[in-house]
Amino acid sequence: MRPLSPRQADILRIARHEGRVDVESLATGFAVTPQTIRKDLNELCKANELQRVHGGAVYPSSTANIGYLLRREMASLSKQRIGAAAARLIPSNASLILNLGTTTEQVAQALKNHEGLMVVTNNLNVAMILYDAPSVEVVVAGGILRKSDGGIVDSAAIDFIRQFKSDFAIVGASAIDEEGWMLDFDYREVRVAQTILRQARKRILVADSMKFGRPAPVKIAHLSEIDVFVTDQRPPKAICDLCEQTGVQLEICGDDEGLAEIVALAGAHLV
Repeated sequence: MRPLSPRQADILRIARHEGRVDVESLATGFAVTPQTIRKDLNELCKANELQRVHGGAVYPSSTANIGYLLRREMASLSKQRIGAAAARLIPSNASLILNLGTTTEQVAQALKNHEGLMVVTNNLNVAMILYDAPSVEVVVAGGILRKSDGGIVDSAAIDFIRQFKSDFAIVGASAIDEEGWMLDFDYREVRVAQTILRQARKRILVADSMKFGRPAPVKIAHLSEIDVFVTDQRPPKAICDLCEQTGVQLEICGDDEGLAEIVALAGAHLV
């Protein structure tokens, strides 16, 4: 990226101080058009200085995750496409475990019309999405509820999930580095995700392209331990090469009305 303009540097300072900036306020404050501010924000996001959300951008952190409601806004259309693509990998009459995350919630939305599913989850949002699905049995892990996002991430949830051996696990990640490590911010949440992966025959990672190169401190698992990786844009070359070398099936959701481009780098399709 070329050096920041004075306005972009000021925007970055405001975001660092406030945590979030919005297009309209910045346009008014700098006496420029909203289009100019959007261009500034896009350039700052491409440089991984900020992360885009609806109407503006937020300042990223390497030690703390962005708030749940903001995460829901970020790349929402991409997450819907990812959710639909992941749901197409799940046949009827299957069992699966869904963990925490706004992307796994989109998978749940796309599963509502499946037949004969058994869904185990430690995510109350997933449970509420699926509770009235006519042919989906929902099993919810017990434990202490994390009020910030509806997650259950204590040792009781881990013990509960260990009772199951599911056909599929669908997990998210807060970040994916170039070495292929799936990363998150809360070690308790990571322990639950690791248990979910161990208790499944097929493992599916769902993560949008904003997660590439984003910093986070706690390792969930290596991408080579995943069977299918569903994302919205072609990953960096290092990740593509890793998928090819380790037999991970990479599925990239296209922009054409949510249709998926299947990139069969290795392995057979799950359905």
